[in-house]
Amino acid sequence: MRRRGKKYTAARAQVAGDRSYSIEEAIPLVQKVKFAKFDETVELTLRLGVDPKHADQMVRGTVVLPHGLGKTKRVLAIAGGEKQREAQDAGADIVGGEELVERIMGGWTDFDAVVATPDMMRAVGRLGKVLGPRGLMPNPKTGTVSVDIGKAVREIKAGKVEFRVDKTGIIHAPVGKTSFASDSLVANAHALVDSIVKAKPAAAKGKYLKSVTVSSTMGPGVRIDTTQVDVVVKH
Repeated sequence: MRRRGKKYTAARAQVAGDRSYSIEEAIPLVQKVKFAKFDETVELTLRLGVDPKHADQMVRGTVVLPHGLGKTKRVLAIAGGEKQREAQDAGADIVGGEELVERIMGGWTDFDAVVATPDMMRAVGRLGKVLGPRGLMPNPKTGTVSVDIGKAVREIKAGKVEFRVDKTGIIHAPVGKTSFASDSLVANAHALVDSIVKAKPAAAKGKYLKSVTVSSTMGPGVRIDTTQVDVVVKH
């Protein structure tokens, strides 16, 4: 049986195990009980009433968090001609064409996000085995393959988060850092939950949000009242 440290146990003792909290209550509590010396990431974990083994119950999408994630992503843009200038003007850190594909094939991965124009996808498609496992493969469904490559770059720089249900029906997604103002984290959390609710598949039956938990990197989880979240989302 796994033994918890004294700091974790003390933090856990401050979270009521017999109740659920609203997002407005849970976020400040997560910040209050944090004990790590670094600026921890605050993450939402949502267990959904879907069966991801069925394609029509896959939940996937993106959301631009109103207050960002507290860090600037290093964005690589693969495009040609004038689209390279658009990406550069939008703030892309690395811009190029097929030469970047060759460089990545050689093992270079010094970037946090990749965007591409549709005409480059024949070349970019070769990177599936390299970028896929890292969750960096450009995809039209997440807005990272786009003719409007400038917009794609700006959204990522503004704090766009991609969410995708895993094979167990769970989504893990960050909403900021413990150093953020509580109101900013609350707004980010609502934006994420709202987007996931809107992405509910038509084929999903029964209760969609089975459980929602918020926690910091090292801290204990705080259960969110899914009924209360539903009310907020509907408004």
